[in-house]
Amino acid sequence: MSLITIALIVLTLTALGGVAAAAFRARGSNPPMWLGTVHGVAAASGLILLVAAGLVDGFGTALAWGLGILVVSALGGFVLYGTHLRKKLINGPLVVVHASISVTGFVFVAVAALA
Repeated sequence: MSLITIALIVLTLTALGGVAAAAFRARGSNPPMWLGTVHGVAAASGLILLVAAGLVDGFGTALAWGLGILVVSALGGFVLYGTHLRKKLINGPLVVVHASISVTGFVFVAVAALA
């Protein structure tokens, strides 16, 4: 199994955690801290795997765009997690922006993995 395929699997699991976290926020509360932590660690692992895949197999256009977009998404994730750490309610619109950027990056990575 290639590194990019493993990264795609990790990012899929990350996305599922993100959906669960967003569901908590949609109901008016923050997700449990452990869920945000696991989501962030999984996302970071996926990014590391994408970098490794690019170093091993080359950074094609789709992989480069996907990685770049997911790094931007991670910056939003840091803001969300920082808010959570301060025990404040996470900004709902920022959750939507973070998710939208993440899905876009995920699609690019999926295209790269399936190419």
